[in-house]
Amino acid sequence: MEKAKVYFTDMRTKPMGKNLLQKLEALIRAAGIEKIHFENQYTAIKMHFGEPGNLAYLRPNYAKVVVDVVKSLGGKPFLTDCNTLYVGGRKNALDHLDSAYLNGFSPFSTGCHVIIADGLKGTDECLVPVEGGEYVKEAKIGRAIMDADVFISLNHFKGHEMAGFGGALKNIGMGCGSRRGKMEMHSEGKPVVEEELCIGCGRCSRICAQEAAIVTNGKSHIALEKCAGCGRCVGVCPTDAIQPQYDTSNAVMNKKVAEYTKAVLSGRPHFHISLVVDVSPFCDCHGENDTAIVPDVGMFASFDPVALDVACADAVNRQPAMENSLLGDCDHCCHDHFTAIGPTTDWRSAVEHAEKLGIGTQDYELISID
Repeated sequence: MEKAKVYFTDMRTKPMGKNLLQKLEALIRAAGIEKIHFENQYTAIKMHFGEPGNLAYLRPNYAKVVVDVVKSLGGKPFLTDCNTLYVGGRKNALDHLDSAYLNGFSPFSTGCHVIIADGLKGTDECLVPVEGGEYVKEAKIGRAIMDADVFISLNHFKGHEMAGFGGALKNIGMGCGSRRGKMEMHSEGKPVVEEELCIGCGRCSRICAQEAAIVTNGKSHIALEKCAGCGRCVGVCPTDAIQPQYDTSNAVMNKKVAEYTKAVLSGRPHFHISLVVDVSPFCDCHGENDTAIVPDVGMFASFDPVALDVACADAVNRQPAMENSLLGDCDHCCHDHFTAIGPTTDWRSAVEHAEKLGIGTQDYELISID
């Protein structure tokens, strides 16, 4: 496979010159977004709206640039994400929309609507075969994402406590999974009940096709020998008493993320943008954000999400550690900032598996523009 082209522009501006929003538009046009046929095509722009309390997520101004470019090319864009598996401000569509609006992602500020792709409770999904999948045979993807004709990822590149870093692959694979899909990627596949939270409402029992969820003496429990690991009970539980059993193998999770990414991208045009700014050590799913671990680097764009992630990781690893940050407090013995802040993580497992699946290549040519 020949080298992928990754386009880059830094965060420097000059008086009377292009501002950052204009530089972002110039970047994605230079990277070839206009090669995609957008006329009357529903275009999903997948991004993270930020957990309430976190201030490291991408500003909605950046989203508007992408929306306006898609509109100028005749497309019908919408911003999208799927509900979270964990308890927080984005676990159902109503709370998720409230969080998005609170963080500035309204139709008035971005120029398009927000659609939560897996529906009200995170159960509106499509089963998408994964060709060549070693861990996932059918990915569970939010329906609105799969209904789109064109897919664009707009990624905040930062550290991640499980994946090593969160970039294009993480935003696409994990982010596009329904709640059941997220459980499949994160866990060993079967849920457990926290009895102190269970109110014995029976919703889990009524939705379980395997009759594995049983309510006795006012509390639910899961008969694991019957459980198919579908995760429907996780989606309907009103008190979040039903939770997945988390897998401790981050490398396996990353490979599942790569397989979900393949399911999302296969068979339609796609384009990817990553902003390496406010590089927080942890995911934007946290209700807080720590000091950035390196200075702001710039903006990257490519048709290849694998090359894009590797280019961004290389760029971060060339930066000095910020003082008074998690990275600044670490012993820099490995020359890899993400391994320094997350010694148990393995970000290479995701890009290597994605390359093996034919999603893209780790070899890239970096093309800088003003």
